[in-house]
Amino acid sequence: MSKAIENYTRITTLTLSEMKAKGEKIAMLTAYDYTMAGIVDKAGIDVILVGDSASNVMAGHETTLPITLDQMIYHAASVVRGVERALVVVDLPFGTYQADSKEALRSAIRIMKEAGAHAVKLEGGSQIQDYIERILQAGIPVMGHLGLTPQSIYKFGTYTVRAKEEAEAEQLIHDAQMLEKAGCFGIVLEKIPAKLAEKVAQMVNIPIIGIGAGAQVDGQVLVLNDMLGMNKEFSPRFLRRYLNLDEEISKAVKSYTTDVKKQDFPNHKEQY
Repeated sequence: MSKAIENYTRITTLTLSEMKAKGEKIAMLTAYDYTMAGIVDKAGIDVILVGDSASNVMAGHETTLPITLDQMIYHAASVVRGVERALVVVDLPFGTYQADSKEALRSAIRIMKEAGAHAVKLEGGSQIQDYIERILQAGIPVMGHLGLTPQSIYKFGTYTVRAKEEAEAEQLIHDAQMLEKAGCFGIVLEKIPAKLAEKVAQMVNIPIIGIGAGAQVDGQVLVLNDMLGMNKEFSPRFLRRYLNLDEEISKAVKSYTTDVKKQDFPNHKEQY
C-alpha cells in the first residue's frame, strides 16, 4: 500500500487523481465474488474491477459478450459486500449501452443502485461520447476503456495489439482527450504499444491504467485469476503469474480425495 495514501479509509476517484499528481502508481485487479474481494481489499489493492471478464473466467464463455446485466449486478453486489477500502468499478456488459444514451443510463443506474458500485466502465471512444456524457450528467463516475476492447472482438477478429498504425494511434489519442474532457475519472488502455500509452498518460490529467500497455502509465490492472495462475491456457506477454494456484489447488484436492478414500479424514479430532 502506498505510504502517500495509507491513511485513506476509502479510495475514491479523487484519491486516484491525487495519486497521479503525486506520481503514485495505482494497483487494480479484478474480482467477482465476496471472498476473493475481501482478500484483495485487505491486501491493499486500490481499485477492484468487476470485469465482464467474468464471462470467461467464471462462466467459461469464449468471449465477454454473453454475460448479462443481471449477472454483472450479481457479481458486483457480491464484491461490494466484501470491500471496505478499494474503489469498485463495474463493467457495463455488451448490449447494455450501445443502443442509445437512455439505455446506457438505465444500465448504469441499475449497477449503482442494485450492486452498490462506485463507478462504471465502458468500452469505446467517440462513438459512445453521448452515452458517457448522459451517465456522467446523472452523477455516476465513468472510467473509459480504449485500445483492445474485448466487446468488439468479432469486429477486430483478433486479440492482437491495437493502435500500431498511425491513423489508429491518432484516433486513440483523440478519444482519450475526449474522455477526459467529457469528465471520465480514468481510462484503461489495453494491449497497445508502450510508447503510445506513455504519450497518452502524459497528455491527459486523469489516471491511465494499463494492461499490456507498458510501465510508463499511472497504474496496472490484471485479471485476478490470471495473475494467481488459475488459468494455464492464457499466457499473453503482459501477464505475470504471482502464484501457481492451478497446481496448488489440484494438489490439495487430490490429497483430500486420498484421505477420504483411505478413511483418514475426518479423524477423531475432526468430529463431534
